[in-house]
Amino acid sequence: MFIAILLSSSVFFTVKAETAFATGVSLSPKSYQPSDFSEFFVKARQAGNIVSWAGDWDDLAAADKAPEVVAELASIYNYTPLIEAQFFTQSTGQLLRPLNDTIKQNYTNKTVQFASKYKPKYLALGIEVNVLYDKSPTDFENFAWFYSEVYDAVKGVSPTTSVFTIFQLEKMKGLNGGLFGGENNSTNAQWFLIDRFPKSDIIAFTTYPSLVFKNPSEIPLDYYSEISSHTTKTIAFTESGWHTAPTPTEWEGSEEKQADFVKLFFNYTQNLNKEFAIWSFLYDQNVAVPFNSMGFFGTDGSSKLAWNTWIQLTIPEFPSFLVLSLFMVATLPVIIVVRRKLVACTVLSSSLFQLYTFVKKHSCRSPSLNT
Repeated sequence: MFIAILLSSSVFFTVKAETAFATGVSLSPKSYQPSDFSEFFVKARQAGNIVSWAGDWDDLAAADKAPEVVAELASIYNYTPLIEAQFFTQSTGQLLRPLNDTIKQNYTNKTVQFASKYKPKYLALGIEVNVLYDKSPTDFENFAWFYSEVYDAVKGVSPTTSVFTIFQLEKMKGLNGGLFGGENNSTNAQWFLIDRFPKSDIIAFTTYPSLVFKNPSEIPLDYYSEISSHTTKTIAFTESGWHTAPTPTEWEGSEEKQADFVKLFFNYTQNLNKEFAIWSFLYDQNVAVPFNSMGFFGTDGSSKLAWNTWIQLTIPEFPSFLVLSLFMVATLPVIIVVRRKLVACTVLSSSLFQLYTFVKKHSCRSPSLNT
Protein backbone atom coordinates (compact mmCIF):
# COMPACT_ATOMS: atom_id res chain seq x y z
CA MET A 1 0.00 0.00 0.00
CA PHE A 2 2.78 2.41 0.95
CA ILE A 3 4.67 1.71 -2.29
CA ALA A 4 1.48 2.34 -4.26
CA ILE A 5 1.13 5.73 -2.57
CA LEU A 6 4.73 6.63 -3.49
CA LEU A 7 4.29 5.49 -7.08
CA SER A 8 1.07 7.39 -7.59
CA SER A 9 2.55 10.54 -6.06
CA SER A 10 5.80 10.57 -8.06
CA VAL A 11 4.49 12.82 -10.78
CA PHE A 12 4.01 15.73 -8.41
CA PHE A 13 7.59 16.70 -7.69
CA THR A 14 11.11 16.80 -9.06
CA VAL A 15 14.54 16.85 -7.50
CA LYS A 16 17.20 19.35 -8.57
CA ALA A 17 20.71 18.14 -9.42
CA GLU A 18 23.83 20.30 -9.94
CA THR A 19 25.29 20.53 -13.46
CA ALA A 20 28.50 18.69 -14.30
CA PHE A 21 30.27 22.03 -14.79
CA ALA A 22 30.40 25.09 -12.57
CA THR A 23 28.53 28.32 -13.21
CA GLY A 24 28.58 31.78 -11.69
CA VAL A 25 28.70 35.54 -12.14
CA SER A 26 31.30 38.28 -11.83
CA LEU A 27 31.51 40.60 -8.84
CA SER A 28 28.68 42.93 -9.91
CA PRO A 29 26.50 44.09 -7.00
CA LYS A 30 23.63 46.55 -7.31
CA SER A 31 25.85 48.97 -5.35
CA TYR A 32 28.73 48.78 -2.91
CA GLN A 33 26.58 49.81 0.03
CA PRO A 34 26.89 47.15 2.77
CA SER A 35 23.35 45.77 2.35
CA ASP A 36 23.57 45.59 -1.47
CA PHE A 37 27.06 44.11 -1.32
CA SER A 38 26.09 41.28 1.03
CA GLU A 39 22.84 40.70 -0.88
CA PHE A 40 24.88 40.22 -4.06
CA PHE A 41 26.66 37.18 -2.67
CA VAL A 42 23.38 35.60 -1.59
CA LYS A 43 21.93 35.98 -5.10
CA ALA A 44 25.21 34.98 -6.72
CA ARG A 45 24.95 31.57 -5.07
CA GLN A 46 21.62 31.08 -6.79
CA ALA A 47 23.35 31.75 -10.12
CA GLY A 48 26.06 29.18 -9.43
CA ASN A 49 29.08 28.47 -7.27
CA ILE A 50 31.70 30.83 -8.74
CA VAL A 51 32.21 34.56 -8.20
CA SER A 52 34.83 36.11 -10.46
CA TRP A 53 36.88 39.25 -10.15
CA ALA A 54 38.75 40.85 -13.05
CA GLY A 55 41.01 43.84 -12.65
CA ASP A 56 44.46 45.39 -12.42
CA TRP A 57 47.20 42.82 -11.85
CA ASP A 58 48.81 45.25 -9.43
CA ASP A 59 45.86 44.78 -7.03
CA LEU A 60 46.83 41.18 -6.30
CA ALA A 61 48.00 40.74 -2.71
CA ALA A 62 47.13 44.34 -1.86
CA ALA A 63 45.29 44.79 1.44
CA ASP A 64 41.56 45.59 1.23
CA LYS A 65 41.51 45.39 -2.56
CA ALA A 66 38.87 43.42 -4.46
CA PRO A 67 40.94 40.23 -5.02
CA GLU A 68 41.52 39.88 -1.27
CA VAL A 69 37.85 40.60 -0.49
CA VAL A 70 36.58 38.03 -3.03
CA ALA A 71 39.03 35.41 -1.73
CA GLU A 72 38.27 36.10 1.95
CA LEU A 73 34.48 36.02 1.56
CA ALA A 74 34.49 32.72 -0.35
CA SER A 75 34.31 30.59 2.78
CA ILE A 76 31.58 32.76 4.30
CA TYR A 77 29.25 32.64 1.29
CA ASN A 78 30.38 29.20 0.12
CA TYR A 79 31.55 29.98 -3.42
CA THR A 80 34.69 29.38 -5.47
CA PRO A 81 36.62 32.56 -6.36
CA LEU A 82 37.91 33.07 -9.88
CA ILE A 83 40.67 35.70 -9.96
CA GLU A 84 41.59 37.35 -13.28
CA ALA A 85 44.63 39.65 -13.42
CA GLN A 86 44.84 42.12 -16.29
CA PHE A 87 47.88 44.06 -17.56
CA PHE A 88 46.49 46.10 -20.48
CA THR A 89 43.36 48.01 -21.53
CA GLN A 90 41.34 45.95 -24.00
CA SER A 91 39.76 48.89 -25.81
CA THR A 92 43.10 50.42 -26.78
CA GLY A 93 45.72 47.72 -26.27
CA GLN A 94 47.63 50.13 -24.05
CA LEU A 95 49.71 48.44 -21.35
CA LEU A 96 48.80 49.49 -17.80
CA ARG A 97 52.55 49.54 -17.13
CA PRO A 98 55.52 48.73 -19.35
CA LEU A 99 56.30 45.02 -19.20
CA ASN A 100 59.93 45.63 -18.24
CA ASP A 101 61.92 43.49 -15.82
CA THR A 102 60.93 45.56 -12.79
CA ILE A 103 57.19 45.36 -13.50
CA LYS A 104 57.42 41.66 -14.35
CA GLN A 105 59.11 40.94 -11.04
CA ASN A 106 56.47 42.97 -9.21
CA TYR A 107 53.64 41.10 -10.94
CA THR A 108 55.31 37.77 -10.22
CA ASN A 109 55.87 38.55 -6.54
CA LYS A 110 52.26 39.63 -6.02
CA THR A 111 50.90 36.63 -7.89
CA VAL A 112 53.01 34.19 -5.88
CA GLN A 113 52.06 35.91 -2.63
CA PHE A 114 48.35 35.70 -3.46
CA ALA A 115 48.55 32.09 -4.65
CA SER A 116 50.56 31.04 -1.61
CA LYS A 117 48.07 32.59 0.81
CA TYR A 118 44.75 31.60 -0.79
CA LYS A 119 45.58 28.56 -2.95
CA PRO A 120 42.86 29.62 -5.46
CA LYS A 121 41.24 26.96 -7.59
CA TYR A 122 41.32 29.26 -10.64
CA LEU A 123 43.80 32.01 -11.52
CA ALA A 124 43.73 33.76 -14.90
CA LEU A 125 46.68 35.84 -16.11
CA GLY A 126 45.74 38.19 -18.93
CA ILE A 127 42.22 38.87 -20.27
CA GLU A 128 41.35 38.78 -23.99
CA VAL A 129 45.03 38.56 -24.85
CA ASN A 130 44.35 38.08 -28.56
CA VAL A 131 43.08 41.67 -28.56
CA LEU A 132 46.60 42.69 -27.53
CA TYR A 133 47.96 40.63 -30.41
CA ASP A 134 45.87 42.80 -32.77
CA LYS A 135 47.09 46.04 -31.20
CA SER A 136 50.72 45.18 -30.48
CA PRO A 137 52.17 41.80 -31.51
CA THR A 138 55.44 42.71 -29.77
CA ASP A 139 53.76 43.27 -26.41
CA PHE A 140 51.79 40.07 -26.93
CA GLU A 141 54.91 38.00 -27.51
CA ASN A 142 56.59 39.60 -24.50
CA PHE A 143 53.62 38.62 -22.34
CA ALA A 144 53.48 35.06 -23.71
CA TRP A 145 57.04 34.43 -22.51
CA PHE A 146 56.36 36.14 -19.20
CA TYR A 147 53.18 34.10 -18.68
CA SER A 148 55.16 30.88 -18.81
CA GLU A 149 57.46 32.11 -16.04
CA VAL A 150 54.61 33.19 -13.77
CA TYR A 151 52.82 29.89 -14.39
CA ASP A 152 55.81 27.97 -13.05
CA ALA A 153 56.09 30.30 -10.06
CA VAL A 154 52.42 29.81 -9.11
CA LYS A 155 52.65 26.04 -9.46
CA GLY A 156 55.63 26.12 -7.12
CA VAL A 157 53.50 27.42 -4.23
CA SER A 158 50.03 26.15 -5.24
CA PRO A 159 50.28 23.07 -7.47
CA THR A 160 46.52 22.46 -7.59
CA THR A 161 45.64 25.93 -8.90
CA SER A 162 44.41 25.93 -12.50
CA VAL A 163 46.38 28.69 -14.22
CA PHE A 164 45.35 29.97 -17.64
CA THR A 165 44.99 33.01 -19.88
CA ILE A 166 41.79 34.24 -21.55
CA PHE A 167 40.94 34.81 -25.22
CA GLN A 168 38.12 36.81 -26.83
CA LEU A 169 36.10 34.24 -28.78
CA GLU A 170 34.48 36.43 -31.42
CA LYS A 171 37.86 37.85 -32.47
CA MET A 172 39.43 34.39 -32.31
CA LYS A 173 36.92 33.44 -35.00
CA GLY A 174 37.80 36.45 -37.15
CA LEU A 175 34.47 38.11 -36.40
CA ASN A 176 35.34 41.79 -36.33
CA GLY A 177 32.14 43.15 -37.84
CA GLY A 178 29.00 44.50 -36.20
CA LEU A 179 29.71 46.66 -33.19
CA PHE A 180 33.42 45.85 -33.46
CA GLY A 181 33.40 48.14 -36.48
CA GLY A 182 35.30 45.92 -38.90
CA GLU A 183 34.36 42.96 -41.05
CA ASN A 184 33.74 39.29 -40.46
CA ASN A 185 36.40 37.21 -42.16
CA SER A 186 37.25 33.69 -41.05
CA THR A 187 40.65 33.97 -42.75
CA ASN A 188 41.56 36.37 -39.93
CA ALA A 189 40.86 33.74 -37.26
CA GLN A 190 43.42 33.59 -34.46
CA TRP A 191 43.13 29.99 -33.24
CA PHE A 192 46.89 29.58 -33.67
CA LEU A 193 47.43 31.84 -30.64
CA ILE A 194 46.28 29.02 -28.36
CA ASP A 195 49.56 27.27 -29.10
CA ARG A 196 51.49 30.21 -27.65
CA PHE A 197 50.29 29.16 -24.19
CA PRO A 198 51.07 25.44 -23.87
CA LYS A 199 51.06 25.76 -20.09
CA SER A 200 47.48 27.01 -19.95
CA ASP A 201 45.58 24.45 -17.86
CA ILE A 202 42.25 25.56 -19.29
CA ILE A 203 41.40 27.22 -22.61
CA ALA A 204 39.18 30.11 -21.58
CA PHE A 205 37.15 32.64 -23.55
CA THR A 206 34.94 35.67 -23.19
CA THR A 207 31.96 35.61 -25.55
CA TYR A 208 29.63 38.43 -26.56
CA PRO A 209 27.86 37.39 -29.77
CA SER A 210 25.41 40.34 -29.58
CA LEU A 211 28.33 42.49 -30.73
CA VAL A 212 28.25 40.60 -34.03
CA PHE A 213 24.73 39.15 -34.38
CA LYS A 214 21.48 41.10 -34.07
CA ASN A 215 19.49 38.09 -32.92
CA PRO A 216 20.48 34.84 -31.16
CA SER A 217 18.79 32.91 -33.99
CA GLU A 218 21.57 34.12 -36.33
CA ILE A 219 24.29 32.33 -34.35
CA PRO A 220 25.54 29.24 -36.27
CA LEU A 221 24.87 25.81 -34.79
CA ASP A 222 28.60 25.05 -34.49
CA TYR A 223 29.47 28.45 -33.02
CA TYR A 224 30.78 26.99 -29.75
CA SER A 225 31.38 23.35 -30.69
CA GLU A 226 34.01 24.58 -33.18
CA ILE A 227 36.32 25.28 -30.25
CA SER A 228 36.88 21.57 -29.69
CA SER A 229 38.46 21.29 -33.14
CA HIS A 230 41.25 23.62 -32.02
CA THR A 231 42.09 22.21 -28.59
CA THR A 232 41.65 19.03 -26.58
CA LYS A 233 41.87 20.85 -23.27
CA THR A 234 38.97 21.68 -20.99
CA ILE A 235 37.03 24.79 -22.04
CA ALA A 236 35.81 27.65 -19.85
CA PHE A 237 33.83 30.83 -20.42
CA THR A 238 34.93 33.59 -18.05
CA GLU A 239 32.45 36.13 -19.47
CA SER A 240 29.26 35.80 -21.48
CA GLY A 241 26.40 38.17 -22.10
CA TRP A 242 23.68 39.68 -24.27
CA HIS A 243 22.39 43.23 -23.82
CA THR A 244 18.75 44.13 -23.15
CA ALA A 245 18.71 47.91 -23.81
CA PRO A 246 17.11 49.19 -27.06
CA THR A 247 20.48 50.61 -28.06
CA PRO A 248 22.68 50.90 -30.09
CA THR A 249 20.49 51.72 -33.10
CA GLU A 250 20.01 48.69 -35.37
CA TRP A 251 21.54 46.50 -32.67
CA GLU A 252 18.69 46.79 -30.20
CA GLY A 253 18.63 44.29 -27.39
CA SER A 254 15.70 43.00 -25.34
CA GLU A 255 14.95 40.74 -22.40
CA GLU A 256 13.55 38.16 -24.81
CA LYS A 257 16.77 38.11 -26.85
CA GLN A 258 18.85 37.78 -23.69
CA ALA A 259 16.77 34.85 -22.44
CA ASP A 260 16.91 33.21 -25.88
CA PHE A 261 20.68 33.53 -25.91
CA VAL A 262 20.98 31.87 -22.49
CA LYS A 263 18.99 28.89 -23.82
CA LEU A 264 21.04 28.77 -27.00
CA PHE A 265 24.33 29.04 -25.13
CA PHE A 266 23.67 25.99 -23.00
CA ASN A 267 22.26 24.09 -25.95
CA TYR A 268 25.19 24.85 -28.25
CA THR A 269 27.83 24.12 -25.58
CA GLN A 270 26.24 20.98 -24.15
CA ASN A 271 28.77 18.64 -25.77
CA LEU A 272 31.83 20.72 -24.92
CA ASN A 273 34.07 19.59 -22.09
CA LYS A 274 33.34 22.67 -19.96
CA GLU A 275 34.99 23.54 -16.67
CA PHE A 276 32.72 26.51 -15.96
CA ALA A 277 30.56 29.21 -17.55
CA ILE A 278 30.28 32.71 -16.08
CA TRP A 279 27.60 35.29 -16.90
CA SER A 280 29.28 38.68 -16.88
CA PHE A 281 26.94 40.68 -14.64
CA LEU A 282 24.36 39.87 -12.01
CA TYR A 283 23.21 43.51 -11.91
CA ASP A 284 23.51 46.07 -14.70
CA GLN A 285 26.70 48.05 -14.20
CA ASN A 286 27.88 51.56 -15.05
CA VAL A 287 30.07 50.46 -17.94
CA ALA A 288 30.19 51.13 -21.69
CA VAL A 289 27.24 50.47 -24.01
CA PRO A 290 26.08 47.77 -24.69
CA PHE A 291 27.65 45.98 -21.74
CA ASN A 292 25.76 48.22 -19.30
CA SER A 293 22.50 46.30 -19.84
CA MET A 294 23.80 42.74 -19.74
CA GLY A 295 22.88 42.02 -16.11
CA PHE A 296 20.23 39.57 -14.96
CA PHE A 297 18.84 42.41 -12.83
CA GLY A 298 18.32 46.06 -13.67
CA THR A 299 19.77 48.89 -11.62
CA ASP A 300 16.39 49.15 -9.86
CA GLY A 301 16.76 45.56 -8.65
CA SER A 302 14.07 44.07 -10.90
CA SER A 303 14.88 40.72 -12.46
CA LYS A 304 14.92 40.10 -16.20
CA LEU A 305 13.54 37.10 -18.07
CA ALA A 306 16.99 35.55 -18.46
CA TRP A 307 17.45 35.23 -14.69
CA ASN A 308 14.89 32.44 -14.32
CA THR A 309 16.10 30.90 -17.58
CA TRP A 310 19.66 30.74 -16.25
CA ILE A 311 18.48 29.24 -12.96
CA GLN A 312 16.39 26.58 -14.67
CA LEU A 313 19.17 25.56 -17.06
CA THR A 314 22.06 25.56 -14.62
CA ILE A 315 20.21 23.41 -12.06
CA PRO A 316 18.41 20.86 -14.24
CA GLU A 317 15.53 18.75 -13.01
CA PHE A 318 16.17 15.14 -12.07
CA PRO A 319 13.09 12.96 -12.76
CA SER A 320 11.38 12.06 -9.50
CA PHE A 321 10.33 8.60 -10.64
CA LEU A 322 13.99 7.60 -10.77
CA VAL A 323 14.54 8.84 -7.23
CA LEU A 324 11.47 6.99 -6.03
CA SER A 325 12.47 3.82 -7.89
CA LEU A 326 15.80 3.75 -6.09
CA PHE A 327 14.06 4.63 -2.85
CA MET A 328 11.64 1.72 -3.20
CA VAL A 329 14.36 -0.77 -4.14
CA ALA A 330 16.31 0.19 -1.02
CA THR A 331 13.32 -0.03 1.33
CA LEU A 332 11.46 -3.04 -0.09
CA PRO A 333 13.66 -5.71 1.61
CA VAL A 334 13.12 -4.02 4.95
CA ILE A 335 9.35 -4.02 4.45
CA ILE A 336 9.40 -7.72 3.51
CA VAL A 337 11.41 -8.68 6.60
CA VAL A 338 8.98 -6.97 8.95
CA ARG A 339 5.77 -7.61 7.05
CA ARG A 340 4.57 -10.13 9.67
CA LYS A 341 5.30 -7.78 12.53
CA LEU A 342 2.35 -5.46 12.55
CA VAL A 343 3.63 -2.97 15.08
CA ALA A 344 7.08 -2.69 13.58
CA CYS A 345 5.66 -2.35 10.10
CA THR A 346 3.30 0.40 11.20
CA VAL A 347 6.17 2.37 12.74
CA LEU A 348 8.35 1.83 9.68
CA SER A 349 5.62 2.91 7.26
CA SER A 350 4.98 6.01 9.32
CA SER A 351 8.67 6.92 9.33
CA LEU A 352 9.05 6.32 5.60
CA PHE A 353 5.98 8.39 4.83
CA GLN A 354 7.39 11.23 6.93
CA LEU A 355 10.65 10.99 4.99
CA TYR A 356 8.75 11.07 1.71
CA THR A 357 6.81 14.12 2.86
CA PHE A 358 10.07 15.86 3.79
CA VAL A 359 11.65 15.12 0.39
CA LYS A 360 8.55 16.29 -1.45
CA LYS A 361 8.34 19.48 0.56
CA HIS A 362 11.96 20.44 -0.02
CA SER A 363 12.02 19.50 -3.70
CA CYS A 364 9.08 21.65 -4.78
CA ARG A 365 10.67 24.99 -4.04
CA SER A 366 11.50 27.11 -7.05
CA PRO A 367 15.29 27.76 -7.07
CA SER A 368 14.59 31.36 -7.98
CA LEU A 369 13.01 31.82 -4.58
CA ASN A 370 15.92 30.38 -2.62
CA THR A 371 17.89 32.92 -0.57
